[in-house]
Amino acid sequence: MQLILASASPRRRELLDRLGYPFEIIPTQGEEVGESTLPNQLVCELASHKAKEVFTAHPDAVVVGCDTVVDLDGRVLGKPHDRRDAIDMLSALSGRVHYVHTGVCVLSPIGEWLFCDSTRVHFRTLSEKDIVDYVDDGGAYGKAGAYGIQDSNFVDGYDGDYDNVVGLPVYRLKEILQTIYKR
Repeated sequence: MQLILASASPRRRELLDRLGYPFEIIPTQGEEVGESTLPNQLVCELASHKAKEVFTAHPDAVVVGCDTVVDLDGRVLGKPHDRRDAIDMLSALSGRVHYVHTGVCVLSPIGEWLFCDSTRVHFRTLSEKDIVDYVDDGGAYGKAGAYGIQDSNFVDGYDGDYDNVVGLPVYRLKEILQTIYKR
């Protein structure tokens, strides 16, 4: 069975590549809109929508759909819309603890798996210069919460899975793919 990642994220591509399964990338075209107000449920809903969109066109494949958000006291921080939004997000996260939730939906001819992985992240206190430099260098865009743990020095520590904060909980996904591919 062909493995498809329903995401254009270069970070997810790198993480999935580490598992050693050949895969194709087919990004979704639909709008990312969910109904849930709870961040951990919202990511599952969005991941499911993405996987179903691609699986409908490829019903004989294994399709992985994902979505990641930053949860600051129950407030969902997705990808910033513009410079001001990115600066506001990073300012709100500065010196605080937040959660990163990634929802993963795997659809295949032999079954369906849906889960959310959550990591508690401790942000250091950022100066205005730290924030503006990061945003103006382009690091904030295309990332939930306007930062990447892998390309910033904003994180003091975390409790949970580092790969989940990057955007794909590899360990849990590996277990599912081993079940499907029997290896």
